[in-house]
Amino acid sequence: MFDSPWYFLLLLVLPYLAWRLFTPQRKSAVPFSSLEMAKDLSPTVRQRLNWLPRLLTLGAILFMILGLARPREGREQQVTTSEGIAIEMVVDRSGSMQAMDFKIDGEHVDRLTAIKNVAGKFVEGKEELEGRFNDLVGLMTFAGYADGITPPTLDHPYLVSQLNNIQIVTNRSEDGTAIGDAISLAVEKLNALDARRDEKVKSKVIILLTDGENNAGEVEPIQAAELAETLGIKVYTIGVGTKGEAPVPVTDPFSGKQVVQWMPVNIDEATLQKVADLTHGKYFRATDTDSLEKIYHEIDALEKTKVEAQHYTDYRELAVQPYRAGLINVPPLLLIAFGLLLVRFVLEQTWLRELN
Repeated sequence: MFDSPWYFLLLLVLPYLAWRLFTPQRKSAVPFSSLEMAKDLSPTVRQRLNWLPRLLTLGAILFMILGLARPREGREQQVTTSEGIAIEMVVDRSGSMQAMDFKIDGEHVDRLTAIKNVAGKFVEGKEELEGRFNDLVGLMTFAGYADGITPPTLDHPYLVSQLNNIQIVTNRSEDGTAIGDAISLAVEKLNALDARRDEKVKSKVIILLTDGENNAGEVEPIQAAELAETLGIKVYTIGVGTKGEAPVPVTDPFSGKQVVQWMPVNIDEATLQKVADLTHGKYFRATDTDSLEKIYHEIDALEKTKVEAQHYTDYRELAVQPYRAGLINVPPLLLIAFGLLLVRFVLEQTWLRELN
């Protein structure tokens, strides 16, 4: 694009200048008896190229006019600022998460597999979930004790890979459901963010998924919720699993084969509801994959990151600044014009010099 295209009107002068420069000038002559011998002489290379200085002059004038029109190369830039949300995902991996009461693509899967599938979509954005691209997201797991897996990070592909590596506990000594300890550790991780960042995180959220009752750990869930509320951290709790009984794979002691048995399940919904209410969050119940996806979709809508985008255009003035065309660096237009005039001057003073 050109900032001052009106200067192109000067191009109308070029035909007149070309006519003036290339029209043969009448020169004074002296009488000579015969020109027959001169006609047989072939012109030299210098004589054949005596028009070159005039062409260089026209070229220089052309590039000067182009420079006056101020050609510019605009490169649009976008600066995005966001009031980020820090989210700590807290996932139950106790033995009861083996219950096969969820389905993915029509096949029965355990609860943890269903959580991995939906939580990954929530973070990276797939199907109806937009993703949390501007948010810090951390990952914790818990069974008999709480364990921090990934601190709140913007490296979401790494976080999702760690999420997919979570396994249900198989050692009975590690089993249990330490909900209070898990919330307490998540609060500690989120609260520590402000000390490591120049700007405070505007909103901090815990998403807790469990299918049981608090039966391990040192901190009670309500105590941990009160701590979260004091520090302004919101807790969304999700009770995972069907009500009453659920199919659980167990090993037959006689045959050694794995069989599915229906076993009673119980979720302490009253405590999960109270934790959510205390921290101004919300309690959800996910009984299948569809309801779990709807829950994450609702949380995604409730916890929106405020993003502001500023657009501006950075212009490169091609008259005085070089630019790159493919693999070639093109010098500024005015530099080309002055270069042509310099070549013209050198040629006229040396090789194509005319003697008057």
